[in-house]
Amino acid sequence: MTLEIGQAAPLFALQSDEGGEIALDDLKGKNVVLYFYPKDDTPGCTIEAQDFTKKIKEFEKLDCIILGVSKDNVESHCSFIEKYGLAFNLLADETGETCERYGVIKQKSMFGKKYFGIDRCTFLIDKVGKIAQIWHSVKVNGHVEEVIKAAKLLKSA
Repeated sequence: MTLEIGQAAPLFALQSDEGGEIALDDLKGKNVVLYFYPKDDTPGCTIEAQDFTKKIKEFEKLDCIILGVSKDNVESHCSFIEKYGLAFNLLADETGETCERYGVIKQKSMFGKKYFGIDRCTFLIDKVGKIAQIWHSVKVNGHVEEVIKAAKLLKSA
């Protein structure tokens, strides 16, 4: 299933690094930057998380909550947050169910071996739970600025 702009974002309730669950339903009234990334504490994922952290104040001014999702467990997320001083919640999708619903599991290849993993993707979800913007196969450099630009358009709409 391919998600499209204007569609209702698939609901989820996932374990957070803070111990409880965060559910999309509970975030109505806020814009949500939901970004999927392959693995905690890997080079590209670390840069992306640090870039979002550096711009957290700008996102807050735009009524945006940032949530990172990977298949890593809560303990891994806690270590990642602590190591790099990340300023937002990371959600554990250990079963991959939410990743599947958002269509971010893709066949990848490393050193000639094929495997299925998370394609780096970001979804901007508006205050009523509809998908406002989608970025597939994200290149980390400059991505956070693209998301801010889209969030500003959303706020002014």
